[in-house]
Amino acid sequence: MSESKEQVSEQETTDEQEQSSVDENKDTLYADLDVEELRELLIAREQKVEELEDELSKAKDTHLRKAAELQNYRKRVQRERSQIYETAKANALEEFLDINDDLRRSLKAAEDLEVDDTFMDGVMLVANKFDEVLKKYGVERIDESGVPFDVDLHDAMMRQKPQDDDIGSDVVLDVIENGYRMGDRTIRHAKVIVSE
Repeated sequence: MSESKEQVSEQETTDEQEQSSVDENKDTLYADLDVEELRELLIAREQKVEELEDELSKAKDTHLRKAAELQNYRKRVQRERSQIYETAKANALEEFLDINDDLRRSLKAAEDLEVDDTFMDGVMLVANKFDEVLKKYGVERIDESGVPFDVDLHDAMMRQKPQDDDIGSDVVLDVIENGYRMGDRTIRHAKVIVSE
């Protein structure tokens, strides 16, 4: 125990001697200089400190800008991925829309014909599965008549005078071919007849 106290005491003495020699070196270093030279040396050091602070500020600013650029890049890539996915999904589903419409037209035409009930039930099951898949992917049918014409949803095939005088101008009178939308995006515009 006494040995460690002696070692600590020796270390403290050595540290004090080194600090003392550093202080003496500083004193002897600046002792030869007059007041004007010391003032110039102090100004030069202050300028150096200001330069280093400016460099540090610029480095911080550059670092923040690079971090912001990286964050913006990540957001842009995520947004582009999402758009590519949504576009691919819409394009894939669009290929099936004509088939679904044909199937629905076939069912409507078969109502007036004498067709085997089991056959009709099977076709109806297939049509319902189509609807379930479209619903699963958020696809909605655009098939309403009597609504105002909307260029984002409808494609006007012809204009005609309405049979009812209460119907105003630019109202969808009849849907020739169903349209489809997925979220805010219109996959296929509904082909409609619009009132004059």
